[in-house]
Amino acid sequence: MIREPEQYGYSDEHIAQQCIFLGNRLRRTETHLARWRRRESISCYRVYDCDIPEIPLAIDRYEDMLHIAEYRTFTPPDEDRHIVRMEQLCRAAAAVLALPEDNIFFKVRQRQRGKQQYTRVAETGHRMTVHEGGLSFLVNLADYLDTGLFLDHRPTRALVRNLADGRRVCNLFAYTGSFSVYALAGGAESVTTVDLSNTYLDWVEENHLLNFPDASRHRLIRADVLEYAASLAPSSFDLIIADPPTFSVSKAMQTSFDVQRDHVWLLRHLVRALSTDGVLVFSNNRTDFTLDDEVSSFARVENITRETIPRDFRNQKIHHCWLLKPALRL
Repeated sequence: MIREPEQYGYSDEHIAQQCIFLGNRLRRTETHLARWRRRESISCYRVYDCDIPEIPLAIDRYEDMLHIAEYRTFTPPDEDRHIVRMEQLCRAAAAVLALPEDNIFFKVRQRQRGKQQYTRVAETGHRMTVHEGGLSFLVNLADYLDTGLFLDHRPTRALVRNLADGRRVCNLFAYTGSFSVYALAGGAESVTTVDLSNTYLDWVEENHLLNFPDASRHRLIRADVLEYAASLAPSSFDLIIADPPTFSVSKAMQTSFDVQRDHVWLLRHLVRALSTDGVLVFSNNRTDFTLDDEVSSFARVENITRETIPRDFRNQKIHHCWLLKPALRL
């Protein structure tokens, strides 16, 4: 038996009802977060986090722009009506937040592997400068699945700034270098930023120059991060940030890197590269990730995930985060 579109929520009446539900939730969230945003001077934040099961959207506000992502886990039985539904929901969000519809960027997120999440989905070249923590960052809301600034790591970036003073810092899997900018703002003695992508290293440099005219403390390295990690000498850095992808291909591993399968290998090399009182900030966004007990054999481990999930994110598994320090030697 073929189901009617109404049972999937595609009737005009059902779509209108969902727009009302979404609008009501957005109003409540905006009111709830208003005082916190003003106190913390936050202009880029998540205003809707798949709160209603029937409306699987993540809605992020980047100042006067909306970045709306649909988390699609199935193929819609009626693609045309599904598009109508998404368009109406986007319009409802813009209306409630008093933003023009032209300020909406909409994307569909599906399960990604490897570098797919970093590949282009458009070629508009649309970029804008946003502000966080007294710093400036370039974001592209149109051309990639991700924007260039992961909002869920806002508290982690603040932590890095607090830890960086006077330290030799290394930012691995650097993406657009927001951790590097925060480390420099925190008074790092030096920052080394490592990524394999020339595109993202150029973006890192632009973010750096938006905030600091002097580049003498900042070194950019284009390299396979896993090969680079394996080559590090003991006591190379005082603070290392590693936020690896869930999966990637690397010559260092000869086949591939899977963060669950291979994180012990990676962390062993990185802890070895720390100074005696050094700190490794390790995070990843694999939902079901579990830190292997073996890590405790060579590092002191502190799970700080709860402290690094910001209050505008309902999803408490948006990422996992630990502080690792070299194990004490008796």
